[in-house]
Amino acid sequence: MLRLITDFDGPIMDVSERYYRVYLFCLEKTQYPGQPVQQLSKAEFWQMKRKQVPEKEIALISGLDELQAQEFSQLRRKTVHTEPYFQYDIPIPGALDVLLKVQKAGVDLVVMTMRRVRELDYALQKYDLGKFFPENRCYCLSNDYVKTRDIEDKPLLMQRALAELPPAADTWMVGDTEADITAAKKHNIKVIAVESGIRDRIQLKEYQPDLIVGNLGAAVDMILKSRTSIPVSSVAKI
Repeated sequence: MLRLITDFDGPIMDVSERYYRVYLFCLEKTQYPGQPVQQLSKAEFWQMKRKQVPEKEIALISGLDELQAQEFSQLRRKTVHTEPYFQYDIPIPGALDVLLKVQKAGVDLVVMTMRRVRELDYALQKYDLGKFFPENRCYCLSNDYVKTRDIEDKPLLMQRALAELPPAADTWMVGDTEADITAAKKHNIKVIAVESGIRDRIQLKEYQPDLIVGNLGAAVDMILKSRTSIPVSSVAKI
């Protein structure tokens, strides 16, 4: 059996609008009355996020002072995963067609995400994604889980998944962050990083995934080719 474990945000869902809306909200809430600020465009903001520019630095670049930047960062953390903003997430163009292709190919499809149950359920219901990811193929955080860092939490989620899922002859991971790459490599799973999410190619390359491709569709094409015994080392690595 061939198994694909995919992250949710980045390969499947575009969260850039949610993150940008939260940025605008936090900027508005922390600026002083009449204070001039340099509001970033969505493209500028998202480029900084993909380069992993710290939240405080984004706040400072936007014209806030040190104290405000701290407040901005704290408010952002409290707000970005709250329900009023879930509505801004949308599927990445073509991603749902790719999931259908994977399903029709008989691949065991698993989603593994740092979303909490309520965040994942919202998107699964809104976009009818339960047909791809039944409950026993969904791995996410409980609503009361105390997060540390994704790069530490995701390998633990992977460990649980591998203990619970039936054996597979071949398993691949697709993700868009260092947490996905780390989780896969820690458990000796081949990992493809995609550039359609919250990290750019430079950030992804630092963590040495087996491959870096543009999106989920390109990753799935590579994975399905693996069925014809094309080793990872023979395709365009990084």
